[in-house]
Amino acid sequence: MTRIALVVSDVDGTLLTKDKTLTDGALTAARRLHEAGIGFTIVSSRPTIGMGFLVAPLAITLPIGAFNGSSIVDPQLKPIEQHLIPAAVAKRSIDLLRERGIDIWLFTNDRWLTRNPDGEYNAHEKRAIKHDPTVVGDFTPYLDQACKIVGASSDAPLLQRCEVEMQQMVGNDATAVRSQTYYLDVTPPGHDKGTFVEDIARRLGISLENVATIGDMQNDLPMFAKSGVSFAMGNASDDVKARATHVTETNEHDGFARAMETVLTMGR
Repeated sequence: MTRIALVVSDVDGTLLTKDKTLTDGALTAARRLHEAGIGFTIVSSRPTIGMGFLVAPLAITLPIGAFNGSSIVDPQLKPIEQHLIPAAVAKRSIDLLRERGIDIWLFTNDRWLTRNPDGEYNAHEKRAIKHDPTVVGDFTPYLDQACKIVGASSDAPLLQRCEVEMQQMVGNDATAVRSQTYYLDVTPPGHDKGTFVEDIARRLGISLENVATIGDMQNDLPMFAKSGVSFAMGNASDDVKARATHVTETNEHDGFARAMETVLTMGR
């Protein structure tokens, strides 16, 4: 087996349980990676402001990927490399979501903006990222600052259909993919979790075949494709599981920790 030198993990549905907590098993697994000299970092569709609370408990010292890897920040959350959605594409994306009756959020590097203070997922996101939204009357002044646009809806089939529409509409001008069954993310073009994995491996001088990745959603597939080893969570859909080299337990049953036990034994 190839020895793993770097692990890149998704956050929601992977490292965190449904109630957005780190289990003792996950914390122990991260510590064991550090002790074994294996690099460890995280990449997520989360905004930069929603990543900070994980850094200290997981003892992360490597760059972190926010907004599906289109922003790379240091452990103090200062931008190392940042990309934005073209303003015209941001406007078209917002217009499509509005036409479909889907709640819209716009994230800048340091703010979460919404026009709807009573959105059905506002409380969920507030709890998840530990940050309050800023209510605005119009997104127009912020279109040139958009790191991510999110369509939030409990109508999963509607969001799945909208994902296809959005992908066709934005083409190569943005990346559109669901990060949860209830979130459709539009992020800057040419950057995804796979490009983040490539960047971190290059920074560390590590071959991609010595990288392990772990996740649970469609937006994790680009990093599965780049890494030598990949783990799908037990709570992932069948199509995500089919694209991984291993399938572990669910995030409610310490699937991350179980996967890291395998990583730690590889190449010994």
